[in-house]
Amino acid sequence: MSIENNTKITPDELMHACGFSPADNTENIPTALPWKSKLVGRQIRSLFEYKRTLDSIGKDLWMFGPFAISAIWQSAILDSFLRPVKASARLAVGASRNPDIIADMNGWIYESYSRLLYTLTGFFIIDGKFNREKARMICTTPKGKEYLKNYMDEFRQLEYQYNNIGLTRLKAMKELLKCLVVLITEQPLSDGQLPFAKKNPDGAPATSFEQYLAENRTRMENLYEANAFDIKEYAERATLGKIGCSTYEYVEGSLNHRVKLRYYPLPEGITSNGKIMYMTTPLINKPELFDLASGKSVVEALLKKGYIIYMVDHNNPGWEETELGLDFYGKTIHDLYLDIIKKRHPQDEIYVMAYCMGGTLILPYLARRAEELLAAGLPMDIKKIALMASPMKFDDEDSGHNPIRSLIRRDYDPYLMKELFGAVNIPPQVIEAGMNEIQPGVQYTVVLGFYGRAEIKESITDAAPFLYWLTHGTKFPVSSHIQWIQNIFIGNQIYEEKYCLPSGNPKFDGKPVNMSILKKAGVRIFDYKGSRDPIAPAGSCVAGETWGQTVQGNFKFTSEGLNRTIEKNIGHIFVVSRKLLAEFLTLVEDFFQEPSLNQADISKSKRSAKPEVISNVVDIKKLQMEK
Repeated sequence: MSIENNTKITPDELMHACGFSPADNTENIPTALPWKSKLVGRQIRSLFEYKRTLDSIGKDLWMFGPFAISAIWQSAILDSFLRPVKASARLAVGASRNPDIIADMNGWIYESYSRLLYTLTGFFIIDGKFNREKARMICTTPKGKEYLKNYMDEFRQLEYQYNNIGLTRLKAMKELLKCLVVLITEQPLSDGQLPFAKKNPDGAPATSFEQYLAENRTRMENLYEANAFDIKEYAERATLGKIGCSTYEYVEGSLNHRVKLRYYPLPEGITSNGKIMYMTTPLINKPELFDLASGKSVVEALLKKGYIIYMVDHNNPGWEETELGLDFYGKTIHDLYLDIIKKRHPQDEIYVMAYCMGGTLILPYLARRAEELLAAGLPMDIKKIALMASPMKFDDEDSGHNPIRSLIRRDYDPYLMKELFGAVNIPPQVIEAGMNEIQPGVQYTVVLGFYGRAEIKESITDAAPFLYWLTHGTKFPVSSHIQWIQNIFIGNQIYEEKYCLPSGNPKFDGKPVNMSILKKAGVRIFDYKGSRDPIAPAGSCVAGETWGQTVQGNFKFTSEGLNRTIEKNIGHIFVVSRKLLAEFLTLVEDFFQEPSLNQADISKSKRSAKPEVISNVVDIKKLQMEK
């Protein structure tokens, strides 16, 4: 054997065999850009718009004469082309696949790429450990080098079929491939890259190269053992499609269309504290965000405190829900469920907890409820609501919603939504595409973060419920979606008090909701928001300061009987962090445990309260001690 053949292959040689591809982001684009999908989408949208114009001309046969006849003929030809497009989209949604064929192809690439990572890693795993001797042998023999280069060529073929560019999910997977190549060759890349290397605050390496290799061998061993190279496939296999750690049952008589009311029985040995927690989540997510796993569950924590919990389960809407509007999800359902709860627990106090869109929709409901009760000479029966990242203000300035509003104005077409998804509802992949647009690089950071924590075996299994929740959204009823976009996101109707809801009282039926009545009714608001949240920016989460009980014109308080508006340096889905969830639960429990105040108490608070900005847990505890 020649000396040349005994020379160890370098990581640069292997990555050169892989080549440069869309997975490398050589353009330094700060987000994932699905350029092919966008191009095809605009072409399809143009065809639908042209057909709509032709149909409009064809309706006015008496006015346009020969032009109308020509328009009818052209429309029929165009319809024969668009009919299979619509059928393909609806069949894909019915099969829980991405209606975007290009994006669906990317999904196949992720699965195939992960299988290659699994088999290549497995080649070096013996008895659960990464075998350095086998790696050295493969790196120094002609057949071994050929084997590695053939593998890299397979990665290259997949990468060249990829349809996105920028900070993509595939780029994160390629970072893991680079890490594996460095482990196999036990040499750093010539450009100094060491994927997943720990660094000091000044950017210098925090470990030696040998320590780096040892840590990343553990990382690859853990990922291989769990076969967790593709986050979606791994989450499906690890959870078997079931997430949530708390036992619940559906309340009899609560089924309305596909929506049901969940009841969570108290654990054995826990006594009720006499308080009901009514919880509601967005229409586009599974409600298990409140109950992901033990230690990461709002439900679990509240049950231990003795709260009796009911939760709205919107389920996955079908064809019979396509025409349901926000009146149904934002009024009918809450009327029904709160009536059921009050009959089951006539003496207990009811509180509300809502996340994101769930909070956006239930706050105007509570205002309408206050209008109805006060008009009947009755007191408001729900006095406390805890909002989590719930936007209320939608404008192009202070709210922080300009990026998504601009995206909607540029790309959203309600006619196209009806044509493509009118019989099957808006699929989660369409919603996800919009969310990716306003969260630069989120596809990349989620996957890279998962790999980065894989050095600790428990973090892999710990992430499975969240990853399943993240990658398995629910459909959005098409009529409700159009109203959500047009009336709330673009119309800003809730904040401007132009949002209308039905009512059994003719005085209010179909009229704008008076949001300011929440103050008069004594409703107290706990508003929890994040300064790093692009989905519900801090500037849009203004319920407490706008409509809650206020003192001396200031809205941030630690005094009992008043609102809480708490902004922390967090993102949108903070409940997946045990630490952040624990902080939230401490604060919200303080809020719910405070006694409700009557009007005399409120007047007294106005005279004595000292406004303070609340920024974190330490501030609150300090101020409570001072009191």
